Amino acid sequence: MQTNPVEPVPDVVPAHGELSPPVGHADRKRGLSSARVDEQRARFGRNVVDSTARRTWWQTLSEVVREPMFLLLLAASGIYFVLGDVSEALTLLAFVMGIVFLTVFQSHRTAQVLDSLRELSAPRAQVLRDGQRQLVSASELVPGDVVFVDEGARVPADGAVMEAHELSVDESLLTGESVSVNKSVARANALPEEDPGGQLYFGSMVVQGQGQMIVTATGPNTTLGRIGKSLTGITEARSPLQLETRTFVNRFALAAIALCLLLVAAYRWRSGEWLPGVLAGITLAMGILPEEIPVILTVFMALGARRIANEGVLTRRMSAIETLGQTSVLCVDKTGTLTQNRMSVSVLFAQGKRQVIDQATQRIDETYHELIEYLVLASEIEPVDPMERAFHETGRVGLAGTGRLHKDWLLVHEYALTPELPAMSHAWHTPELDHHAVACKGAPEAVCALCHLEERETQTVLDQAAQMASGGLRVLGVAKARHSHPDWPEKQHDFEFSFVGLVGLLDPVRPEVAGAIAECQAAGIRVVMITGDYPSTARAIAAEVGIDGTRIVTGQEVSAMDDAQLRDAIKNVDAFARVKPEQKLRLVNALRESGQVVAMTGDGVNDAPALKAAHIGIAMGLRGAEVAREVASLVLLRDDFAPIVSAIRLGRRIYANLVQAISYTVAVHIPMIAATMFPVLVGWPPMLAPVHVVFLQLVIDPVCSVVFENEPERENLMRLPPRRAGARLLSNRALGQGAMAGALAAMLVLGLYAGLLTHGYDLPFARTLSFVALVACNVALIFVIRLFPQTGVRARQQNRYLWVVPGVTGAALLLLMTVPALARLFGLVALLSA
Repeated sequence: MQTNPVEPVPDVVPAHGELSPPVGHADRKRGLSSARVDEQRARFGRNVVDSTARRTWWQTLSEVVREPMFLLLLAASGIYFVLGDVSEALTLLAFVMGIVFLTVFQSHRTAQVLDSLRELSAPRAQVLRDGQRQLVSASELVPGDVVFVDEGARVPADGAVMEAHELSVDESLLTGESVSVNKSVARANALPEEDPGGQLYFGSMVVQGQGQMIVTATGPNTTLGRIGKSLTGITEARSPLQLETRTFVNRFALAAIALCLLLVAAYRWRSGEWLPGVLAGITLAMGILPEEIPVILTVFMALGARRIANEGVLTRRMSAIETLGQTSVLCVDKTGTLTQNRMSVSVLFAQGKRQVIDQATQRIDETYHELIEYLVLASEIEPVDPMERAFHETGRVGLAGTGRLHKDWLLVHEYALTPELPAMSHAWHTPELDHHAVACKGAPEAVCALCHLEERETQTVLDQAAQMASGGLRVLGVAKARHSHPDWPEKQHDFEFSFVGLVGLLDPVRPEVAGAIAECQAAGIRVVMITGDYPSTARAIAAEVGIDGTRIVTGQEVSAMDDAQLRDAIKNVDAFARVKPEQKLRLVNALRESGQVVAMTGDGVNDAPALKAAHIGIAMGLRGAEVAREVASLVLLRDDFAPIVSAIRLGRRIYANLVQAISYTVAVHIPMIAATMFPVLVGWPPMLAPVHVVFLQLVIDPVCSVVFENEPERENLMRLPPRRAGARLLSNRALGQGAMAGALAAMLVLGLYAGLLTHGYDLPFARTLSFVALVACNVALIFVIRLFPQTGVRARQQNRYLWVVPGVTGAALLLLMTVPALARLFGLVALLSA
């Protein structure tokens, strides 16, 4: 550990033959001023390395014009020109432009939603500005900023180390070496290449300790920027739902090719002409291709992610949205998830006595002064964690005027808490004493082991700790030692610690948690609490929030179980205590292997493996480590339990509405296919032309992406069991229902067309009435699909778009029927003209 002050970083630091930007002489106590930050940002730009360029309108347009539907429309227009029907060709081209505009607008809107979500998920940095510690986006950093780095954080820029506390960094992104590198305070006036141990590099990960750095380079000027690697260049793999819909569309495309060739051959055989047959084949292809499905999927996921973000949950991986509705087990931590993470010291135990501290407590008895003194000495100097803040606040109030608050002592050595030894120690230089004072705090059993207490003494302490924990308190032990040697021992066990006492912290349960857990359980989702606290603490909290805590399994018991025993245990146990990170990972894997779909919350570096192993990793956004955020699928924008339940509810709603949209797509294409193909096969005049299909497409697209996307949830959505893992998007039942509804619409339209032709009505009149009937059937299918029994009675909330789209469609159809010139462009007659 080093806390020596660092000399001001020079304005210019040469590196690789180039000059780094001047960082200025930052005041390490106040950081840069807001005015200086603006100047630096104007000069050096945003702190971004090879970020993916924003999609432009032209890029979106170029993608749209390569779509099969667009190419088919162009081919149809070309055939009309060859046949000499210029007005038909121009009309079709006008509709082509309309479809292109709507598609580009919708695609760009979706891209903007995704961009805004990426902005939310961008790495953050703790920076000192104007004397205040602030949390800002890493892209806003400038040279000269004073930045705090902690365990689990991604280093947000290149910088020189100003202060280091057991600081160790993984630089494998730059070097390829996975071994962590220890860092110390940068040497004054040394170049970066001369003092690599005093430098932190953009993109590296802090794996242990904490420190401060002064930013020396940002964006393309960083080492990572010069190498040209990108932190954001990873392409997400296709989700199971994307793969399923892609297969679905490909099968439709193969069917379309076969049927189109059949139709062209049939037309040639009946009429002896090729071009009209090709035109009929193109019309059929346009009617068959379900090109809306990929668009629907993209729109639903993007807008769904925005809805979920509005509930306080950021979606980092879109595939998580489709998995939310399958979640059958939710694994949660206690602290900060079930509880408020607003800790206060509630009980003190020292010298065989106990004192309860509450708002009514006026003073703390002298018996406990030494306990509080060493509790504060074993805590961070500038605490961020709520628990450490509670210790400092208790010391400030309880030790005022006692001479036990040591502002003049200097922290000279640290021993970090590790999974193997859950205790930490601070060694202090004491000006008035001839030795160093060592303060230790940690798990009571670990502190007892460090003090080498006899078995009976240890049991007495642990019994007292268990009694305190049974009231829902988090309990820590405190010890002290003296050190007079010049060298520091390698491990904490080498000190001669003596036991000081126990402290119990109260962390109130969040008031909304019990109701949210009850809602999860009603939805068939098990809530499993996995905590590092005592079994008695876990049992008390479980009873308060509604989790079954009749049987508690400890991490030690998990380690002693073989795989078969663990599978049996997880079937009936909903609370695990004293669990270490590796045991948490094993529990998640065991739940997955038993066929459960697992969502899990976590916030620390050690939680990252389990978060990654879960189907849905949920990182705590405010207090979560950056590495936890990076591996998680969802990030809570506020450390709360309720948004998790809201996200599951929305995930179920999004999937249910997606099923309706796909069902509608299947249903609505059947009458289009029948109206295009059947008349040609039986020798009737063609009923539909490409322009008619385009008109219908203008109805289908907004219905799928607007009407069904805005459908309210069913009232009993959260009283149904989770969707079975691996279930198809469209079950045989849903597919059959959509096909039956479409077939019925097809029979009505074709029956009307056949009846009109049989009774001697002329072709334009028969085609007009049949087309109106087809549009009406398409609109009616919206309401038919909504009536299919899926998830119970629909909520009373209204879908305003349910009447807007049909209303606009009706207005357009009315215009078509009343304006003769417009009707002629469609090959129809104006039935309502004067």
